[in-house]
Parts: sequence; structure tokens; C-alpha cells
Amino acid sequence: MITKARMKELPKDERPYEKCLIYGPWKLSDAELLAVILRSGSAGNSCVDLANEVLKASRLEEGLLGIYHLSMQELQQIKGVGQVKAVQIKCIGELSKRISSRGTRNKLDFNNPDTIANYYMELLRHEEQEKIICMMLDTKNQLLGDMVLTMGTVNSSLLSPRELFIEAIRFHAVHIILVHNHPSGDSSPSAEDIQVTKRIQKAGELLGITLLDHIIIGDHCYTSLLEQGLT
Repeated sequence: MITKARMKELPKDERPYEKCLIYGPWKLSDAELLAVILRSGSAGNSCVDLANEVLKASRLEEGLLGIYHLSMQELQQIKGVGQVKAVQIKCIGELSKRISSRGTRNKLDFNNPDTIANYYMELLRHEEQEKIICMMLDTKNQLLGDMVLTMGTVNSSLLSPRELFIEAIRFHAVHIILVHNHPSGDSSPSAEDIQVTKRIQKAGELLGITLLDHIIIGDHCYTSLLEQGLT
């Protein structure tokens, strides 16, 4: 059995792991949690030191949220982070997004934009490019599936109605809901957002596929074009 005294005798690199065994993961700092995943540091630096370097590396946001903003290339520029560690770190970020969204999936109510925004909030609010997702529903408003249609630049995204409805027909959808993010964090719809929404709405009417809503995700905020009377 590992004791507290024994933990003090362990090499510095191993202590976060042993601390987790003795006290539980909730006792670990952010850097220590990340250090457990990284497992080893670099020459002259412990794994905790390396974890701290990773948490400070993002120019946009320090701490765990900064991981979302670091590319594989940026991570590998940190001394001690090679390809394997970079992949591990990026997978941690993606896993946290999916865990967060999974908890809200059962609460989805397609007549309530708030539940939809909550479902996609963690997946989208950290994105640095616009990402457009189409949710496809059947006649009973059951979710058939969703998919990313396009990713754009920081300021705009190109969405082809033709591509959108090809996918909707492939899923046998009769209703669709569009969800996309604004990297600025401001969920206010742009003139382009409104224009594209109306164009897709009219095209859907011809095909018998109803656009129920277009929800824009900001940073801990959202705008429903349906609630704004813009669809």
C-alpha cells in the first residue's frame, strides 16, 4: 500500500500519479492532471513543469481552455512535447467536449432553442473558425443525425444550399435546424446570416424540407433566428 511518506520519496515526475492514487483525482491541480496524462517531462523539467508550459502556451487563453486553441504544430514547438504528447493533449480537449455535450443530449427539445444551444455550446464556442452544423429530423421531430457542412474563415463561412439539401435528403429528413458559431463570441446574427437563412428556408419549401431554426452560438450565449422572428 502506498503511504503519504512513500509518496514523498518518489521521483518528482511520478508524484501526480501517486497523489491521484492516494487522494483521488479531485485533489490534483490542472497541471498535475495533465502531467498524469503526459507521464514524463523533458531534460531538466518534470512532467508537472511541462504541463504548466502547455497550460501557458496559448496566446488566446491560459489554462485548460487554452488547449482548445493550440494546434498540433504549436504544441510540438514546446520543448518536451513530441507528436505523441501533442496527440494526447488534443484528444483530451476533444474528449472533454464530447463528455460535456453527451450530458445534454437527452435534454434536447427541438421546440426549445435553449436546449439545442446547450448541447452544442462546448463543441462550438472554442472554435476559431465558423463551423456550420445541420441537424436532421424526421416527421416526429426525432434526431436522425447531424453533420458538419462546412468550416470557414474566422469571419465568414461558405454554405451551399445544394450541399445541405443533398445531405438532408440522404438522411430522409423532413425538418432541419442549422447551428453555427461566431468565433468572436458575439452571437448576434450578421446580415449574411439572415440572408443565407432566408435563402435556405425558401429552397427547403420547394423540397418539402422545413427549416425550423438557425441558432448562432457565441461564448456562453446564443441567438435563435426563430425567436428573433427572422425565420
